[in-house]
Amino acid sequence: MLGVCHIMQSTCPPLSNSTNKLSDQLIEANLAACVNIVPGLTSVYKWEGKVEHDQELLLIIKTKESLMPELTEFVKKNHPYDEPEVIGLPVQAGSPSYLSWVLSNTKA
Repeated sequence: MLGVCHIMQSTCPPLSNSTNKLSDQLIEANLAACVNIVPGLTSVYKWEGKVEHDQELLLIIKTKESLMPELTEFVKKNHPYDEPEVIGLPVQAGSPSYLSWVLSNTKA
């Protein structure tokens, strides 16, 4: 079924309430059908010339491909980071009933 994407986005430190708040907002706005919050992630990156090592949570957001631009803007406006990671990955196969559920539980 075309038009469904998994969006992966690393988010705020594990002790922050912003992860649950952002996940709830995405569901309530019908920008996502489901958000998985995966703990235990360490991100290594360069920020402002310095190598950083941060403990983070990974959000796996199930949505429609057509909602990517709106979802990206929503995340950028509601995320605690200056430059949150938002990456869309196409779904090439999956349970037809699950993919249909994702499509029916997101904005038209």
